Amino acid sequence: MQILIDSPDSLLASFLSGIETGRLILVTGPGGSGKTRWCQALAKRANVLGIHVDGLVSPAVFEGDVKLGIDLLDLGSAEQRRLAVRRGECGDGHNTLDWHFDSETLDWGNNILGQFGTCLFIILDELGPLELERGLGLTNGIGVITARRYRLACVVVRPSLLDDAQALWPWGETFFIPCSHPSEGSV
Repeated sequence: MQILIDSPDSLLASFLSGIETGRLILVTGPGGSGKTRWCQALAKRANVLGIHVDGLVSPAVFEGDVKLGIDLLDLGSAEQRRLAVRRGECGDGHNTLDWHFDSETLDWGNNILGQFGTCLFIILDELGPLELERGLGLTNGIGVITARRYRLACVVVRPSLLDDAQALWPWGETFFIPCSHPSEGSV
């Protein structure tokens, strides 16, 4: 029996009931819909309830209303590093259309993911074009999710990559976060 997901609390209620094992939630929604905020709220609520959360989230870095970068936050240690800056700024790493990703931070994130054994609860925000289209980036995340050594995993995937994620993980359930603030920048 799976419980409807409509909030971090409803997902955690299902988790605490002890009836789930190897459950994968693919969290998706348009840019600016709050996927990362949802994951951070979920991790915070889990910690309040005494549930250990492993994983990585990628909060945006803003100056005023301008998104300048993306950080990578290790939920286990609370250590945070700059993951990406707007393309065209200095650095060594991989590029997407809009972002330049830092190689050292990607290596750091992959190291964290590579150390995961069996976990109760994993949050991974996000597996995007680098990972799902180019085989770069946080590639250890794909292996962690595929191995299913968790009771619950939540993985953020943008809508344009949802079919790819569902092909990799057909057991995954999709949770769609609608865009509540259409004027916000891409998350």
